[in-house]
Amino acid sequence: MSEFKDKVVVITGAGGGLGKAHALEFARRGARVVVNDLGGSGDGTGASDMADVVVAEIESEGGIAIANKASVSSREGAKSIIDDAVSAFGTVDILVNNAGILRDKSFKNMPLDDWDIVMDVHLNGSAYVTYAAWPVMYAKNFGRIVFTSSTSGIYGNFGQANYGAAKMGMLGLTNVLAIEGRSKNIHVNALAPAASTRLINTIPGRDEDPDNPDPMRHPKLVTPAVLLMCSEDGPTGKFIQAGNGRFSTCAIFNNEDLEFGPDVTYEDLLAKKEQLLDMSRAEEGWGWMRKRLAEQAAKS
Repeated sequence: MSEFKDKVVVITGAGGGLGKAHALEFARRGARVVVNDLGGSGDGTGASDMADVVVAEIESEGGIAIANKASVSSREGAKSIIDDAVSAFGTVDILVNNAGILRDKSFKNMPLDDWDIVMDVHLNGSAYVTYAAWPVMYAKNFGRIVFTSSTSGIYGNFGQANYGAAKMGMLGLTNVLAIEGRSKNIHVNALAPAASTRLINTIPGRDEDPDNPDPMRHPKLVTPAVLLMCSEDGPTGKFIQAGNGRFSTCAIFNNEDLEFGPDVTYEDLLAKKEQLLDMSRAEEGWGWMRKRLAEQAAKS
């Protein structure tokens, strides 16, 4: 029997692409799925019945699902997604924050409205839906949450200052909520996916058919990572990259501290510039932080 059987799974932006692939796979494994999608275009304009189409497909395969067409960028809309899940199925076990749009321009040419709407959908929207689901998970001592980040945030990508900033913000949110949720068995992770979706063709120079993707660019190749993060024994506080049949984990690293006295000057630091910037012996951030805290405790 699948470990996801009868789990209540909420997936935002599940009307197509990655979200649809996740929704179909969870449903095939016996989960009850809330398919959220406003049904707009890749830039966030318009609306449609994409969520209904996915629900119909799930039901045609014998699965259980309901549709929600609210915008995650609205606090009321985000809350309605969780309210619908609780009303229909009694609870929420898993939340996959996947909804997103693109408004790509170089930073000097970007209208601030494009900055605001991308932040509202990606970062604020993910926070709003999670905020609504958090008390439900907290009370039942179980929850699995995935934030959909991006390599554009982790590594940067020209023309995506708004998108990259929002996606990197999700990593900070993941770090904090993984700590806050640990005692209540709420695991929080972030995904950096690569796949052919309707958002891809909003990027200048990209021309892919999301309805007939290259087999190695299919969104369903990302879904195994989401299932792993949402499993009973899944990790927490991890950033997993998935796409094209490849999977990896990335992390923040720190090198050793340079220690100076209270009279340190710019010239002192300049003399140690190469050592400061040398990452050849860096450690993963948590290991570095634990060691630093232990050293501070020993001194106190």
